[in-house]
Amino acid sequence: MQERLVAAAREAATRAYAPYSHFSVGAALLGEDGQIYVGCNVENASYGLCLCAERNALFHAVACGCRTFRALAIVAPKPSTPCGACRQALAEFCGPTLDIFLAAQDPAVPVTRTFLADLFPNPFTC
Repeated sequence: MQERLVAAAREAATRAYAPYSHFSVGAALLGEDGQIYVGCNVENASYGLCLCAERNALFHAVACGCRTFRALAIVAPKPSTPCGACRQALAEFCGPTLDIFLAAQDPAVPVTRTFLADLFPNPFTC
């Protein structure tokens, strides 16, 4: 599973639109339905309109009807964790035991495994 997700995230990162940060990110989210939903970061000259790869993948999955998830892979120039907004969005749909694989674009760099609860122990809830 990890290898498939990381490969899908690497491919998604190649489609990122990052002319300002030059930090291309890809994400691949494994749904409970067995499908892999991908996203990449999309930047905008008005920075507030940018969309992270993780939320892009999550929103793509939700638009396709998937609401529960098993794992997430994130690929960036160096292994990087989701931003706070992405952590909160993931917490809305994913349990604290969501597997998260952090990988670099260079396949020689080892992949790190963590869990959503480790990155975001106290999400906001209503």
